[in-house]
Amino acid sequence: MADDGGYLLDNRQAEAGTRFDALSALFNPSTFRHIDALGIAAGWRCWEVGAGGPSVPAWLAGRAGPSGYVLATDIDVTWMAGGTAYHIRRHDVGAEAPPGDGFDLVHARLVLVHVPQRAAALAAMVSAVRPGGWLLVEEADPALQPLVCPDEPGPAQRLANKLKRDFRTLMADRGVDLAYGRTLPRLLRGAELVDVEADACFPITGAACAVLEQATVRQIRDRLTAAGLATDEEIDEHLGNVEAGRLDLATSPMISAWGRKPG
Repeated sequence: MADDGGYLLDNRQAEAGTRFDALSALFNPSTFRHIDALGIAAGWRCWEVGAGGPSVPAWLAGRAGPSGYVLATDIDVTWMAGGTAYHIRRHDVGAEAPPGDGFDLVHARLVLVHVPQRAAALAAMVSAVRPGGWLLVEEADPALQPLVCPDEPGPAQRLANKLKRDFRTLMADRGVDLAYGRTLPRLLRGAELVDVEADACFPITGAACAVLEQATVRQIRDRLTAAGLATDEEIDEHLGNVEAGRLDLATSPMISAWGRKPG
């Protein structure tokens, strides 16, 4: 994921690997369903932008096969396993030229919302798609559904939602557009892509949701307390509630939008 130096969920933190695993469990089925529907086949050239971990590029490499080419880029490639299945390159999509062109598929998930130069990054991704190829962009929309506990029957859920509001305050202070996901169809049409469509994935409870919540709160704990938004006691109480399984924890809706470059 791209970072301007103030990214709250630093890939270098120990919890990053846990978050990548949880995000993969939650959203890979939806991502893979979309890419299969776009027709991925042996020989495709694919660019996975802001890959973070290895799960998506490894899956793409399996679909593209030995005759294909998969490039996975990120500003921090620590969590991507090396090997011959796909290529790895350190790259900042918001500040550097695309690492090639003529891609049949360019895909980014949970990347652009954190990039200060969002418009330039999106334009770079579009430029890298070959005529007839596809761009698939997936971003959460926290403003569309702002609660981590949509069902709020008691104090444990109220505390969870209070800490989620605090997290959104930190994100907004760092320039994160909390309503970016819903704009993706319009942005893809504005980039002159055709056959634009979109849908949303909204996990509302489950083990991976709890793991993601724990890892996220631990990563931002020091930021929350330093900003005076939450106390250590509140955070410890919330983490205890999550560990005890007392909460039905939701994610923000993940908006997936795709479009084809005219051939």
